[in-house]
Amino acid sequence: MVIAGVDEAGRGPLAGPVVAAAVVLDPARPIDGLADSKTLSPRRRAALAERIRREARAWALGWAEVEEIDRLNILQAALLAMRRAVAALQPAPSRVRVDGLHAPPLDCPVETVVGGDASVPEIGAASILAKTARDAHMRALAARYPGYGFERHKGYPTAEHLAALRRLGASPVHRRSFAPVAAVLDSIREKA
Repeated sequence: MVIAGVDEAGRGPLAGPVVAAAVVLDPARPIDGLADSKTLSPRRRAALAERIRREARAWALGWAEVEEIDRLNILQAALLAMRRAVAALQPAPSRVRVDGLHAPPLDCPVETVVGGDASVPEIGAASILAKTARDAHMRALAARYPGYGFERHKGYPTAEHLAALRRLGASPVHRRSFAPVAAVLDSIREKA
């Protein structure tokens, strides 16, 4: 049986894509230290991500872009990213375990596991790959859209980010359907 773990990163930020990862671990090559990516230091996450990419039986990423998030809503976009990640896996999984309460529709049995990123190694591995991929993408966006601090907060609604959003307005990678971004856009329209 080929069991894949699936998790996403980036549901809460005001900017950037949501990224999902699907991972099939190799039982002959266990990876110690897999956990919820948010509990790991950036250095530990990076080291584990490299090891997962090298030693997992299979792994894949799926992305849902800002336009899809705004059109579908963040939950549906996250599920779309998960479907894309699972579809890219070779070999295709015979069963999928997803972190959280919601599962994407797939062509195989799916189990949701609340807190799965901390308790299921495959989901923990997916959590790590999704977070490191999204963080790297946000650092690249910081170079394209300077002044927002994406390299530091990765698009999350920190005080720094909200101040930059009010000062600079929304960039092309901001999620217009999210209330803080919509409020800034409304205030700009009112002033015009």
